[in-house]
Amino acid sequence: MTDRDLWSYREIAAHIRVQPDTVRSYRKNGQLPPPDLTRSGRPYWHADTIRHWVAGRARNRGR
Repeated sequence: MTDRDLWSYREIAAHIRVQPDTVRSYRKNGQLPPPDLTRSGRPYWHADTIRHWVAGRARNRGR
C-alpha cells in the first residue's frame, strides 16, 4: 500500500520536526527530492517520497 497524500513544506516540517523555513532551505540547497507536483507555483511531495527521503537521511547520518 502506498500513501499518495500530497505534503507541502508545512507537513514535511511537522514530519521531521523542524520549521517550514528549514525545509525550504533543504530544497534550495538541493537536499530535498524534486517535488512530485507543483500547483500555482507551490511544490508538493507525496508522503511516500518524503518517507523514503527521510529513511535515506537516517542511513547517512553516521558518515
